[in-house]
Amino acid sequence: MADDTEGVVRYTNAWLIDVDGTPHQGDFILQPNGSWLRSLGDEDVEHTIDGSDRLITRSFQNWHTHLAMVLNRSMGEGLPLMKWLEESIFPTEKRLTADFVEIGTKAAAAELIATGTSFACDMYYHPDVVAEALAESGLRGIVCGPITDFPTPSYPTGSGEALQKMDRLLATGGPNHRIEFGIGTHAVYTCSTETLLTASEMAARHQCRLHIHTSETRQEVADCHAKHGMYPIEYLDSIDYFQEGTVCAHCGWLTKREMRILSGHEAHAVHCPTSNMKLATGGTMSYPAMIDAGVDVRLGTDGAASNNALDMRSEMKMASLIQKHDHWDATILDPVESYEMAVRGSKDWVTWNLDDIRMRPIGKDGRRLLSNLIYSQGQCLDMWVDGQPLRLNGTTRSLDEQAIIAELDDAVSKYYENL
Repeated sequence: MADDTEGVVRYTNAWLIDVDGTPHQGDFILQPNGSWLRSLGDEDVEHTIDGSDRLITRSFQNWHTHLAMVLNRSMGEGLPLMKWLEESIFPTEKRLTADFVEIGTKAAAAELIATGTSFACDMYYHPDVVAEALAESGLRGIVCGPITDFPTPSYPTGSGEALQKMDRLLATGGPNHRIEFGIGTHAVYTCSTETLLTASEMAARHQCRLHIHTSETRQEVADCHAKHGMYPIEYLDSIDYFQEGTVCAHCGWLTKREMRILSGHEAHAVHCPTSNMKLATGGTMSYPAMIDAGVDVRLGTDGAASNNALDMRSEMKMASLIQKHDHWDATILDPVESYEMAVRGSKDWVTWNLDDIRMRPIGKDGRRLLSNLIYSQGQCLDMWVDGQPLRLNGTTRSLDEQAIIAELDDAVSKYYENL
C-alpha cells in the first residue's frame, strides 16, 4: 500500500505565490497533485524544509522549444535570419545524429530545471530520443516530431516517413505519464496542403497536439498570401487543419480576423519575444489584440540557438517590456499577468533563494517578490514534480549536471568538426 506521506512537503516560514500572484507567508504543505494548503504543523509529511530563505512559486511552462538546439547555442551571432539558417543551422544539422540529440536534450533539461521550468512543448528531430531524455530528467513535456516535405536528419525520405514514425509513436504512447507525443507540422511553407491535412487527421485520431510555426516573418505571410490568396492562419483554417489546442508559435504578423480564428479553435498562440527580436523578424505579437480576441496566449523561448537561453524569467521580462514599448502603455503585462501567462496549467512547484540579493527587498506584504523574480531573477533552489525533488538546495538531483557539461562539450567538438 502506498505511503500517504510520499511526495508531501512542508515548508516552514516561507513565502508562497500561486497562479493568481497573491503573496502568502507562513507554513505550507505542497501535495504531489499540485495542490497546497496552510500547515497546522501536525501533518504527516515526507519532507520538512526550513523556508525562511525561500519563495515558493508555480513552475514555469515553456510552450515552444527546440531543446536539443542547445548544441547550437551562440553560433552564427549577428547574422540575419535566412543567412543564419542557411549558413549556420542547416549545414550543421545535416550531421545531426540521435546521440547528439540525446546529449543536447539532457543539457536543455538540466537548464530548464536550474531555471524553474518543469514543462516544455518541443519540436525537434528524433522525438523518441527527446522523449526518453525528458522522461529521465523527471520533467513534463509534449514532444512533437517535426514534419516537413524535404528530407531531415530524422526522416531522410521526407514527410511520409516522418508521419509514419509519428503514427507509431503516438500509438505506443510516451515513456511515462508525464511525456506525451504530438505532431510538429513545421510551417505552411515547408508542408504541402496534403501533408498538413494528413497530420491533422492523425492528430484527431490520436487526440494529440498539433504544433506549428506560423506568421513568424513578413516574408512568410506575403508568400502565403501570394500562393493561396490568404494569410497563414486563414489558409490553415480554410483546409480544416486546426484541432482543439493547436500550438501556434510566434504569431507575429496576424490580422484581427486571424486572431478570431485562433480563438474559435481554442488554439495556443505562443509569444517568443527574445528569439523574434534577436533574429529581427520585425513583427511582434500584439498581446492586447490577442486578449481582446479571446486567444489563449502562452510563452516560449524557442530554441537556445535563436534565444541563447531557455530561461522563462527572461522571456517574461522581454514579453512585458516589448508589449509596453510597442503599445506605448506601461500597464500591459504587469508582473502578475506575466507570471500567470508563464505558469498557466502548472501542477508543479519551485523555490527561489531569498538570500540572493537580486530578490531583495521583499517589500511590504511581499509585494515586490514577483517583480524581483521576473525582472531581476534569482537562484532556483528546489523543484518538485509529481512530489519528486528534481532539485534541492540549489543542486539538481535527477540529472548529473557536471557529467552533462562534459558530454555536451565533447559532442559539440565532434558535431562541428570539419565545419
